[in-house]
Amino acid sequence: MAKIKDYIPRLAENSLKRKLKSSGCVVVSGPKFCGKSTLCEEFAKSVTTLKTTNDIEIANADPYSTLKGDNPHLVDEWQKAPEIWNIIKDDLDKDYQFGKYILTGSTTPVDSSKIQNSAAGRITSLKLKPFSLLESKESTGVISLLGLFDKNYKFTSTYGQHNPVSLMDIAHIICRGGWPIAVKSEKEYALDVTNNYYEGLFTIEDENDEFAEFLKNKNIELLKLILKSFARNISTEAKNTLMIKDILESGERSKLDDDTFLTYKKTLEDLFIIYDMPAWNLNLRSSVAVRTTPTHHFVDTSIATSALGITPADLLNDLKSFGFFFEDMAVRDLSIYADSFNGELKHYRDSNGLEVDAILKLNNGEYGAIEIKIASDKNIKDGISSLNKFEKKMKENGLKMPAFKMILTSHGSSKKEGDVYIVPISMLGL
Repeated sequence: MAKIKDYIPRLAENSLKRKLKSSGCVVVSGPKFCGKSTLCEEFAKSVTTLKTTNDIEIANADPYSTLKGDNPHLVDEWQKAPEIWNIIKDDLDKDYQFGKYILTGSTTPVDSSKIQNSAAGRITSLKLKPFSLLESKESTGVISLLGLFDKNYKFTSTYGQHNPVSLMDIAHIICRGGWPIAVKSEKEYALDVTNNYYEGLFTIEDENDEFAEFLKNKNIELLKLILKSFARNISTEAKNTLMIKDILESGERSKLDDDTFLTYKKTLEDLFIIYDMPAWNLNLRSSVAVRTTPTHHFVDTSIATSALGITPADLLNDLKSFGFFFEDMAVRDLSIYADSFNGELKHYRDSNGLEVDAILKLNNGEYGAIEIKIASDKNIKDGISSLNKFEKKMKENGLKMPAFKMILTSHGSSKKEGDVYIVPISMLGL
């Protein structure tokens, strides 16, 4: 296949390559317009695209026809003909080959009853998010996230390096998001591109649009209200009851029951718009009482700012709120970096309210503790205090200590305060 001329390399390339070398089929999922098809076309030797009514009707009538072509064979938006999953599973049972198929999807299948659940060892998954700052070339990547796990890492070599990214730049990047089409746009128009994307999420002009089936029986205005509540509670552990109360108090809804809220929440999750970052579970025999409530995040923070009509200037005028939105974007980047080396990203909060924004855990059991802050002397001091209290608690309870402690900041220069790394997000990389 001919390769795309203006293709921007993705960190997920290594993950996709690894999965194609170790499984028969890889399902690449993620939000609309995050670059799934573009990424997968770099690896595929043949493609079937399910976009038109005719394509979808043929695929549902004769799913075998969608799998014809050289391997790896890509089926783009496979969920529109879910029987394809079963056909691929059966084909791999009969003739197993590594890297035979790639599937992409912007939603989960509407009718999951058509899918055979057991495909272990045959079909693996890869979740794609929009661009991180490293991928959009807005981070120099001079500080290695993996390097911080090495006690001999030469962190001081980054001291004094000029970091041109300002707090205003970060506010713009948050509102613009990591969408490929927005990243490639001229800066003065990029926010318009992202806002147009947001408006298009809930506008169905084509019955074959991947969102159409999910939205056809939904109250779009209610869906937007629930999305706005998640945006107002971004990077928090807000309970469903609190968000229902938030919606009712807005005056735009007189009643909303738990079941309806959960149904609409699941729709937003199925469209890969929101997700919950799980809590970090300690040693099962630990006496430390850890809260297991997940933290609410967006696949890209720009969806939250667009939902609330927030501009870069608004963020700069409310630094407390800015901090929650910045944390969400930082979690996006950290999760992309973690995925690239098979790491896990979770958060920590104990029963006494001690919190660490992100715990980055490697397969070998090593982990790093990360606080995420808008750069200021007070915020950095508070972050250092939290990290040191966390480390002390681990030590007192005989638990594994963090390999490193880091404060990921919005801007400024890199430095080290005691044994805590201070790293601007625009200098962080793999």
